[in-house]
Amino acid sequence: MKTFAAACAAALGLAWIASCQQPDLVVVEKKASAVGFYTKDGKRTGGTAVGRTPHEIVFSPDRRTLYVSDNGILWMTETGEGGNTISIIDVASRRKTGSIDLGPNRRPHGMDVIPKSGWIVVTVENPSGLLLVDPAARKVVRRYDTQGTKPHMVLLDHKAEWAYVSNSGTGTVAALHLESGKVKTIPVGENPQGAVMTRDGKRIYVAVSTGNSIAIIDAEKQTLAGRIATGKGPGRVALTQDEKTLVYNMQLGERLGFADVAAKKQTKEVVLPGHPLSLTLSADGQRAYLGIQDSDKIVVASVPKREILQVFDTPKESGPDPILELP
Repeated sequence: MKTFAAACAAALGLAWIASCQQPDLVVVEKKASAVGFYTKDGKRTGGTAVGRTPHEIVFSPDRRTLYVSDNGILWMTETGEGGNTISIIDVASRRKTGSIDLGPNRRPHGMDVIPKSGWIVVTVENPSGLLLVDPAARKVVRRYDTQGTKPHMVLLDHKAEWAYVSNSGTGTVAALHLESGKVKTIPVGENPQGAVMTRDGKRIYVAVSTGNSIAIIDAEKQTLAGRIATGKGPGRVALTQDEKTLVYNMQLGERLGFADVAAKKQTKEVVLPGHPLSLTLSADGQRAYLGIQDSDKIVVASVPKREILQVFDTPKESGPDPILELP
């Protein structure tokens, strides 16, 4: 397998290798109940323990802090009380510096951050709902009813006025107005999960896992506007910078997928070494990172070339899930 630097050298020449280097990475190690820090070549340089069985991770607006949802349950299909904290990690020291107690709200999962205030929206599965959290005060400010079960992922619109929550248990996306608490549910298909919004805020693409598709939502009308058929089990979805291509993981299909937005058609599948639970894109949109939880591997793929660049191992039973680039 070529390293990322070798792939860059072949494509651009040796003089450009330095400009092609990946940043270091932070990885949620779900099975190990930790967050790990890795070099661009896959060497683990350190880590910090967090709450039991963490699932998702996001940056604060200034990218100096990481928030990790301590779900407490390995699989969303399992029953159990779960955890009730969000771990706080200082990026500079790469250590956990505290946690936010969510009280009776358990099994936190998907998160997004309001840019101006730095407050967090986080889904909770037990009981089902969405929370607004002040991380500076370390307290829950408000709880919302998503009018559905098993709320999984959440996406804020560009003004942070509306939160779009995937109610995985009831096959809907809840369009929830944060100020008023008003909710409109949009049927999208069985087991909706991750989503991405276009830069103009007019379209939302939602991975519908059991439905083997990506639902297209008209964000202005808050209605279902179309669908793109995919391979088995899409769970997370992203847009390329030109917004012409959707990039997504397919957990059950063990693949990385690409779809043409204009044609509304899947165009490519890349076979992966296991079931990918996560997908994130690099800041420049050139690389896709996928965590292969059950085989303790991380895949780095080229988005333009639609091919795997690198596969590296994480410690045994670490269970890597989402991966972010460090500043």
